[in-house]
Amino acid sequence: MTTTQTLFSRIPATSRLLCEAPFQPLIETFGHTRVVAILHELQDEARAQISRDGTLPDWCDNWSDEAQDRLSTRNRSTLRPVLNLTGTVLHTNLGRALQAESAIKAVSEVMGSPVTLEYSLDTAERGHRDQTVATLLCELTGAEAACIVNNNAAAVLLMLAACSEGKEVVVSRGELVEIGGAFRIPDVMRQAGCQLIEVGTTNRTHLADYRNVLGENTALLMKVHTSNYHIEGFTQSVSEAELVALANQHSLPVITDLGSGSLVDLTQWGLPPEPMPQQLIADGVSLVSFSGDKLLGGPQAGIIVGKKTYIDRLQQHPLKRALRADKMTLAALEATLRLYQHPETLAERLPALRLLTRSAEDISVQAARLQPLFARYFDVDFIVSAEPCLSQIGSGSLPVGKLPSAALTFQPRDGRGSTLVALSKTLRELEHPVIGRITDGRLWLDLRCLEHDALLLKVLAP
Repeated sequence: MTTTQTLFSRIPATSRLLCEAPFQPLIETFGHTRVVAILHELQDEARAQISRDGTLPDWCDNWSDEAQDRLSTRNRSTLRPVLNLTGTVLHTNLGRALQAESAIKAVSEVMGSPVTLEYSLDTAERGHRDQTVATLLCELTGAEAACIVNNNAAAVLLMLAACSEGKEVVVSRGELVEIGGAFRIPDVMRQAGCQLIEVGTTNRTHLADYRNVLGENTALLMKVHTSNYHIEGFTQSVSEAELVALANQHSLPVITDLGSGSLVDLTQWGLPPEPMPQQLIADGVSLVSFSGDKLLGGPQAGIIVGKKTYIDRLQQHPLKRALRADKMTLAALEATLRLYQHPETLAERLPALRLLTRSAEDISVQAARLQPLFARYFDVDFIVSAEPCLSQIGSGSLPVGKLPSAALTFQPRDGRGSTLVALSKTLRELEHPVIGRITDGRLWLDLRCLEHDALLLKVLAP
């Protein structure tokens, strides 16, 4: 009969285990300190199970394998590559825009070397970190100057803090939006220290509504592009050009938060129209902000373009240092913007635009090609079909714009939702997780963002 004392004696000493051959590669890979820590953890677990159940854990027959499994799991980055088959191209939770090869290369180069981030080779003196990217942005948008911060929320905060602190900012009620993460324009205004003056109604705002509230304490007029929702029917809004004309009569600036922002006319590829910074600059808007990682297709960044007198004010504000972009962001953004200098190849070289402009016909052919392979593999539990579907752009961009696409769908033969949930979980637990969506009693794997079949075919590998 095995006694408790006998079981305790079968727990090997740390020093003995460390001398065994299977532990040498673990020490080399993970380090002596971490291997010792995991062995102490395993020993404590073994002792606890003996005291509780009078048995040893199953893995006690092979301590090295258990130690390696745990160390490998904990060594895996939480930022894991996944297959985005959700049907949302610019998926906020999955990192938004994929970066172009030139942007990836640029980031790699600046990460491993000192660079001229704030150093002028011409004068051997301190330069400005925004300068190279600002020059490109001015060329592409027609603006006098530009400023870069770490995201568009920061851009809005900086514009308001630098141009209207302690004073009134006039905004239409229909533009007091909330975006992901409960980020609300009125909350940002409070943090910036300015006073919100609401005008008009949710669905209709007229120029007279703005004119009637202007006073000595008015700092600026603000437009917010409602990029994440759309109102139809009995509506009325005031254009930037109209607002600028009114503001000029009172020597006030107009600022616009475009949110997504696009530097090209998307309608040339059959996509819904999106306001462009170039047009707003031409209309006389003082400052325009937009995101770098949405329709622009670059890294997370907040981009502000506009009149030099106001950009200078932003650059000199204390918040600018707290919100500034690092060298990796600036390198990726510069590389992305240079792609816009060659518009003829933009749809090929910019991943976000390439995915948004994939034809429904090509995706349907891909779905038909993959369907029989997945049908054979999952036939016992699921009916696998190739179905037309609608993708979306995502990240609050063009909310009513849907993109014809195609998907592999998995319908459980037992009709149970729990079977779908289990399949979805299994796909997420793969070495290269696959992320789809469950709707209408099926799991949908939208193929719009799958440019290479081989990435998904790994699911079928034994």
